Amino acid sequence: MTSTATRATADGAGRPVPRRLLAAATRLFADQGYDRTSVQEIVEAAGVTKGALYHYFGSKDDLLHEVYGRVLRLQQERLDAFAEADAPVERRLRDAAADVVVTTIENLDDTKIFFRSMHHLGPEKHKQVRAERRRYHERFRALIEEGQRSGVFSPTTPADLVVDYHFGSVHHLANWYRPDGRLSPEEVAGHLADLLLRALRP
Repeated sequence: MTSTATRATADGAGRPVPRRLLAAATRLFADQGYDRTSVQEIVEAAGVTKGALYHYFGSKDDLLHEVYGRVLRLQQERLDAFAEADAPVERRLRDAAADVVVTTIENLDDTKIFFRSMHHLGPEKHKQVRAERRRYHERFRALIEEGQRSGVFSPTTPADLVVDYHFGSVHHLANWYRPDGRLSPEEVAGHLADLLLRALRP
């Protein structure tokens, strides 16, 4: 028997209300912009009440924060797994460099929305996101520095600059990548990861 709590948090197909709200918000933010989307439009698109939205998300900028936060958490978990794998550092870095490209493309609307609208976040959430992104970049940089210390990578270019180089390419994906283009996400990821490694090899 379905419990009252389950009915309160999911629709007839079993889709949790927070996921419905995030899906609706993502679609609307992508189509018409964060600042031009009202809370009423979001709850109508999700088929829930304003009370439900405020139960799961305290405000519209909480939704914006979560749109990007869920992607960043996924990428952090995957980067941690690559970094801790039992493999040569060059392999681990290439896997990590390719993965952030693929996961960004797979969540392109989320990423595009966030970088276009992050200035709407309140000071505390903005600070939190910057800290989360910094943790990701520091873990990625640590792989480069490991390879530089061991002589696998050239120490000529500072690791910080290498990180900025790669993530500049990743953040630019939303401006040019098209799902119907000739390159698959994996092919784009492979090319960008190989460019990164070529820049690091002695």
